[in-house]
This record gives sequence, C-alpha cells and structure tokens, in this order.
Amino acid sequence: MKQDVSINSETNSFIQSSEFNRFGLITVVILIIGCMGGIAVGMGAIDYVASLAAIVFPTMITLSLVLSVSPMKWILTGTAACVVIDLIIILYFLIS
Repeated sequence: MKQDVSINSETNSFIQSSEFNRFGLITVVILIIGCMGGIAVGMGAIDYVASLAAIVFPTMITLSLVLSVSPMKWILTGTAACVVIDLIIILYFLIS
C-alpha cells in the first residue's frame, strides 16, 4: 500500500513540475508531434485516407489542447497517444 502512495506522489510531483515548466514542454510537444506526424505522412500515409485521418485527428486534438491552455496532464496524454499512433503507422509503412 505504501508503494501506491509513493507512485501517486511521484505522479503528482511530475504533473506539478510540468505545469511549472508549461512553456518549455509545449515547445517540445509541438516539435515532437509535428515531426513525427510529418514523417508518418511522408512514409506513405498520404495515399490512404484512413491512415491519414488516424494521424491528423489526434494531432489536431492535441494541438487544440495546447492552444486552449488545457491542463498539462491532458496535453501530455494526447502527446503520448499521438506518438504511439505515429510510431505504429511509421512501422507499418516501413514493413510494407
């Protein structure tokens, strides 16, 4: 039970730290999302509507969260989702 408390305190500490460093993290988020999305589209997603939509929708949602000054927890969750989706699509087009 004590381990759960330490994990929650570490998570809360990370979230508070990310809120404090918001502007630095936002620039990193925009850079990572933009570059990975561009690479995924350039690998071949531009030819398929479904894969293009799978890249564009989460990216635009995350960028909208950044623009609306949403909590960093939401922004970082959206960024993680975008990175995972982009990596899956990049790997798919590398293999095929």
